[in-house]
Amino acid sequence: MSGHSKWATTKHKKAAADSKRGKVFTKITKELTIAAKLGGGDPEGNPRLRTAVLKAKEANMPADNMKRAIQKGTGELPGVNYEEITYEGYGPAGVALMIECLTDNKNRTVAEVRHILGKGGGSMGESGCVSWMFNQKGYIVVDKNNATEEQLMEIALEAGAEDIVAGPEEPNFEIFTAPHDFDAVRDALAAKGVKMEVSEVTMVPQTYIKLEGKEAAQMVRLMDALEDNDDTQNIYANFDIPDEVMDSL
Repeated sequence: MSGHSKWATTKHKKAAADSKRGKVFTKITKELTIAAKLGGGDPEGNPRLRTAVLKAKEANMPADNMKRAIQKGTGELPGVNYEEITYEGYGPAGVALMIECLTDNKNRTVAEVRHILGKGGGSMGESGCVSWMFNQKGYIVVDKNNATEEQLMEIALEAGAEDIVAGPEEPNFEIFTAPHDFDAVRDALAAKGVKMEVSEVTMVPQTYIKLEGKEAAQMVRLMDALEDNDDTQNIYANFDIPDEVMDSL
């Protein structure tokens, strides 16, 4: 699972320190709006909105911005009508890609995603071509300096986690949950003061493709280009790039 952990942590830290904070805020604003539209404006009764609010706070989004985005979703304020759509395709070396977008113009978005994939050594696929390779899971990363395995087993497994993974050479513990148990596990860890590097409901690959050299560099450039697209919300991929290679990139 090292590839998954490394990219998730890198992406999280990058977003937190992103100089293009306006772009980060745009993605979070869209998520707040669609979450409120689908499940209501109360985070306590809307897990997706609750997660979006936490991401907004981590990114230091002003409270007024959050409030307006939620009100646009509930209809209290006028706003853009976003549509959720997931594209599937392939990256370098046949890496499987799922690209979740929120858009107000499907034709524009599909053209942009197809162009980015083609330019980055990938290609668009048919619906369903790679989604079978992924399972939806709650996913939490904890630095080994912030908790022991015994502590995590006591807290997380008691709260409903499915598994805790940590190779001896890995810097992090990875905690996996069923999607409906994610909030309970995250809240239990937070209540005990355990700092989490990443906490999200994500798509976890069943198998990984190991990349090195030019293919690894090409894959990271492709991921960056997809992340940089305004309509892209989440990208799931089954590549595994060794830590030392990822650090060099």
